[in-house]
Amino acid sequence: MVHKKQSNSNNKGVLGFEKKLWQAADKLRGNMDSAEYKHVVLGLIFLKYISDSFEEKYQELWNELDGEGYSDNEIEVEIENRDYYIAENIFWVPKEARWLKLQNKSKSSDIGKLVDEAMVLIENYNLVLKGVLPKIYARRELDKRVLGEVFDLIGDIGLGDKENKAKDVLGGVYEYFLGKFAQQEGKGGGEYFTPKSIVKLLVAMIQPFKGRVFDPCCGSGGMFVQSENFVESHGGKEGDISIYGQESNPTTWKLARMNLAIRGLEANLGETNADSFHRDLHKSLKANFILANPPFNDSDWGAKKLTDDIRWKKYDIVPPNNNSNYAWILHFIHHLAPNGIAGFVLSNGSLSSQTSGEGDIRKAIIEEDLVDCIISLPSQLFLTTQIPACLWFLTRNKNDGKTRDRRGETLFIDVREYGQMIDRKTRKLTEDDIKEISSIYHEWKAKEGKYEDEKGLCKSVTLEEIKEHSYVLTPGRYVGFKDITMDEEEFKEKFSRLAKQLREQMGEGRKLDLKIEKILELLEHEKS
Repeated sequence: MVHKKQSNSNNKGVLGFEKKLWQAADKLRGNMDSAEYKHVVLGLIFLKYISDSFEEKYQELWNELDGEGYSDNEIEVEIENRDYYIAENIFWVPKEARWLKLQNKSKSSDIGKLVDEAMVLIENYNLVLKGVLPKIYARRELDKRVLGEVFDLIGDIGLGDKENKAKDVLGGVYEYFLGKFAQQEGKGGGEYFTPKSIVKLLVAMIQPFKGRVFDPCCGSGGMFVQSENFVESHGGKEGDISIYGQESNPTTWKLARMNLAIRGLEANLGETNADSFHRDLHKSLKANFILANPPFNDSDWGAKKLTDDIRWKKYDIVPPNNNSNYAWILHFIHHLAPNGIAGFVLSNGSLSSQTSGEGDIRKAIIEEDLVDCIISLPSQLFLTTQIPACLWFLTRNKNDGKTRDRRGETLFIDVREYGQMIDRKTRKLTEDDIKEISSIYHEWKAKEGKYEDEKGLCKSVTLEEIKEHSYVLTPGRYVGFKDITMDEEEFKEKFSRLAKQLREQMGEGRKLDLKIEKILELLEHEKS
């Protein structure tokens, strides 16, 4: 089994209409806090999306009846029947709430009031959206002239076409916005979005074909969207998976409900937003699949109030309050079904930390043989943090009869050199990367797989060997380094180039030294 590294071509990422939407959001910057104005734009995107989908069906029905000789009045009466749309999971949009009607009034001073009323109407006709849509457009601090300009920008984007329906539109825009905020403000506002390529890899690894899928820190719901896409692309059907989620941020929780509602996905995200540690909304849930990207290294998460919690009683170790990584790990284990598998993102520090009992918890779950696979990820994958990350895969049953008996074994994969730069600061895993990485894992698990260790990339390691490394799970310790062969001519060429570069830099250094010396002489002369 030989895996070739994909070429790292510098393909400038085409982000579609996200840049235009950022221009729209940026127009609001002088009037509102960034944490608020992104939701102004996302609410309008949602409105445009469901309006476009509605209009597409409306036009389809009109063309059908027009071809049968009905008059325009008869057609209009007929196709204003909600049943046509509800039957195809298309939201019913009342006349007063349709995008074109609102855009025609976007320059009026009461446009904010009209949008809020439209959101209320849509909720009243589509109960799944009750209490979810933003009604913030009539607020005094929202400049109505600027809001009208935002309407015009969004109005030029077709969100109802098939290409955009197949995407996680809201999630993609949300990811882009969070990245822009992070670049401008030096932070992500405490919010995290899992890049699509990482979500796709998680889903390709655990293959959630059928059963209960759970994400206790679900953000805007991207994990669920990709899980459903995976099921459908492999011949399954909508409804083969049951979706359970939880999110602590109230606006992000609403965004997740909007995101899933657009796609007609039913999900139990709880009656409201809630903190998974202090108000577990799915206490009795045992999930077949857990997918998650919890906040990295979150401090002061409230451990002191949960010292006797059932989730860590088994290990008799309370996770440290200064870092929630292991609290999340134990939360996932608590909710995992007997044959379940969990795949989640954590910072690299979780693989080796020995402080505040973290090393003891890691030792306990390793000795319980729960760790199935660990993957070191490339840098620069996240828009909102530069913290190096890894993927954990835990399972309660390494001998389920469907795969080979892997008891006492853990697979380590190191793909830090993988990925493709989409701009100067951001990298993504390519589709080929995702396919290659997930195939290594599935070949290793298969009863008659063709898996082989490959130096510098992957290695199957016994529990005894992990014990010898003090229960550290960093893949680089196990997979080693690739053998690099270089012929004499290639070496001479590289050495000559580097020597020339070093001489040039040394020359620049000498010039700088002379300049500094002259400045010092001038300063000494002025002081004397």
